[in-house]
Amino acid sequence: MELLLLLLLFLLVIWSFSIPSSCFPVDVRPDPPVADPVLPIQTDPFFKNSSDLTPHSSPEGAAEVEVVQHKDLNKKILVALVVSSSLLGTILLALSCFSIYRLKKLKKNPNSKNDPANGISLGPILDKFSLLKIGAKKGPIAAFEYPSLVAATNNFDEGNVIGEGGNGRVYKACFDDRLRAAVKKIVAGDQEAEREFENEVELLSKIRHQNVVSLLGYCIRDDARFLVYEMMDNRSLDFHLHRSSYKSKLTWHMRMKIALDVARGLEYLHERCNPTVIHRDLKSSNILLDANFNAKLSDFGLAISGGNSNRANVKLSGTVGYVAPEYLLDGKLTDKSDVYAFGVVLLELLTGRRPVERVAEGQCQSIVTWAMPKLTDRSKLPSIVDAAIRNTMDLKHLYQVAAIGILCVQPEPSYRPLITDVLHSFIPLVPVDLGGSLRAIDSSSLA
Repeated sequence: MELLLLLLLFLLVIWSFSIPSSCFPVDVRPDPPVADPVLPIQTDPFFKNSSDLTPHSSPEGAAEVEVVQHKDLNKKILVALVVSSSLLGTILLALSCFSIYRLKKLKKNPNSKNDPANGISLGPILDKFSLLKIGAKKGPIAAFEYPSLVAATNNFDEGNVIGEGGNGRVYKACFDDRLRAAVKKIVAGDQEAEREFENEVELLSKIRHQNVVSLLGYCIRDDARFLVYEMMDNRSLDFHLHRSSYKSKLTWHMRMKIALDVARGLEYLHERCNPTVIHRDLKSSNILLDANFNAKLSDFGLAISGGNSNRANVKLSGTVGYVAPEYLLDGKLTDKSDVYAFGVVLLELLTGRRPVERVAEGQCQSIVTWAMPKLTDRSKLPSIVDAAIRNTMDLKHLYQVAAIGILCVQPEPSYRPLITDVLHSFIPLVPVDLGGSLRAIDSSSLA
């Protein structure tokens, strides 16, 4: 359509400029009257010099006829140019108005896309998610049909539940031999759940990183919302850390690798995304592990895009034990809030304790309050390390990790490091084969 309009404009311009030359003769001198033998037929210009205008060179009034002829010609050319310019301007104005009108009409009435499974129109959803495309090479986020989700999860069988959160459950799904996925079912009973669903689809449709879980698609069915993720075979970090039978899989080096992966994911959100993305709900249950124990950030329902924020426009949200003090008390939310939550996760990896534990009837204690005095005392530090990994690491590495943890959970945000600095601090602590720069060490150096 655009090419056709441009071609039309080009032809109109050429036509308008060709009017004077095509409608009027080049040699505009009048033919001499046949009945007057005095005027010779001339091939030279009308006026060679001023003497040509003298009365004796031609009959009286001859020069006047020629001047009038020129004046008439100039008027005709001027009129033709004015008319053609006006016509061209009118056409251009009309085309511009038509283009603006069409754009507004398309925005108000986008083409609807229907879900053949249940007849639900996805037009409003796709209109809200103006950035649903991952990229030209990736293609759009898929809109799954509800019957395919039912078949893949065996009608959402209890035996396929692999996770559960405040907004719903996560089911293992097998669409065919080649596609295994995780389906999160959300019951959108209120506006907050609906907003989190939309927020997650919008953000994850734009984010692509090795340490951020991939969103494969979504589905809408009545009041239920579904998110389809890549399959993470080893579930969550919380699942392995806080179930004694699984702790043995998380060796010291494996835990350092997980911390490095999480730091890489956060560094991408904070430093590489434009605008900056603050996760706002980083915790061990939102850190998923694939078959090779590669860690990926998940659950972006509460994430904020656009950098720093405050209580005026951000609802206080998060999980007890992971929420930074300045956000909890003053509503100040920055990327340093994610750094604090990372510090809490790091203490979980180090100690094996939950972020908040009951110490007495009606009393709870945070892992930060419990661990801080021991983290700064090297004689006490080894005693708080998770029994599953105790005495399996170089003490120098243990001290370094403790120092990083202390900095990340500082009450004052300005004292916390940037996640980029945390990332670079962990690279030397992770073996090369696990993504770091640590070379093989002699077992005799282990404490």
